Amino acid sequence: MAIDIQKIRSDFPILHSEVNGHPLTYLDNAATTQKPQSVIEAITQYYTTYNSNIHRAAHHLSSLATEAHESGRRTVQRYINAEHEHEIIFTRGTTESINLVAFAFGEAFVNPGDEVIVTQMDHHSNFVPWQMMCERRQAHFRVIPFDENGELQLEVYENLLSEKTRIVAFNHVSNSLGTVNPAKKMIDMAHKVGAAVLVDAAQSVQHIAHDVRALDADFYAFSGHKMYGPTGIGVLYGKERWLDAMPPYQSGGEMIDLVTAEKTTYNKLPFKFEAGTPNIVGPIGLAAAIDYLNTLSFEDIQAHEDQLLAYGRERLLEIEGLRIYGNAKEQSSILAFNIEGIHHYDLGTLLDTQGVAVRTGHHCTQPIMAALGIDGTVRASLALYNSMQDIDALVTAIRKALKMLGR
Repeated sequence: MAIDIQKIRSDFPILHSEVNGHPLTYLDNAATTQKPQSVIEAITQYYTTYNSNIHRAAHHLSSLATEAHESGRRTVQRYINAEHEHEIIFTRGTTESINLVAFAFGEAFVNPGDEVIVTQMDHHSNFVPWQMMCERRQAHFRVIPFDENGELQLEVYENLLSEKTRIVAFNHVSNSLGTVNPAKKMIDMAHKVGAAVLVDAAQSVQHIAHDVRALDADFYAFSGHKMYGPTGIGVLYGKERWLDAMPPYQSGGEMIDLVTAEKTTYNKLPFKFEAGTPNIVGPIGLAAAIDYLNTLSFEDIQAHEDQLLAYGRERLLEIEGLRIYGNAKEQSSILAFNIEGIHHYDLGTLLDTQGVAVRTGHHCTQPIMAALGIDGTVRASLALYNSMQDIDALVTAIRKALKMLGR
């Protein structure tokens, strides 16, 4: 059943605003999504009716806050189909989730001469932490290249895998090319040589169906703000056996069991990895966002966004001199392009004057840009509340910008 786009758009207050005297056309969803009224209300309710610190206090407000916070953990568990509630670790976002694994997994399992594999299309937050870990642990850093269509070269990946491979990390969907990587196949290939796998799901968990047990992912990381929830909250899923064997990433309150002058012992999962006062309202807002998504089916969301993506490619390619980057067989939500002779930043600025919000630059994927021989792109990224009219507004604004530039 097709989604009711007008009903959905009515749920997001900011979509009815104006920018520079024009109705807002918001196409920067890969950077952050807008929030439905239900998420805004859940956050407001916490701060106005039961704001309190959690877990240790004996008073009523703390009990309410603790239950709401931990209920959010259970909501995430169900959403990604994790086996255990305590396999859900709350972080500040995908970046911190990956850094946590790169540090703690590296400390526990990576030794000099071991190997770590990432891809050429990974976001810097799933590239640099592994480089740093390899430098720290004297391990070898390996990179899977992509081909002219923006698809990973799996034959190279297969040759890189060996008994020395300790962990493979890759994104499920590229934030710069929109490529949907064959996550299940890549995980199975890694497991055959005994390697663990981290999936960066920041650009996939809100767009395509997800199930960490069906994927058999060892780690799975994503951010709340890219899936209609608040900023400052992220999730790291990890299989219990890995999380139990890894040392804490940060120390302080909550992550301890017993502290003495002689030795400190650590709390049980998930709290071993959640030092200090957390972003209490974050999981509450994230749970509200998941509840909102659960009112729809992912089959309908994906069908709607795939239709938008196809329409967007068709309309953009009508513009003379425009090149779209990323032509993989399976794609999701990303339209990245340049126009011959026009700098991406200049075009993005002129689109903004017409109320069209896109992102320009290298999108924290400089290895991709180096492979393509460019320094950046204009990126229009889609969400469930976008419409054909948004695509039309983008194309109209581009044509007007070109006229302003004398084209």
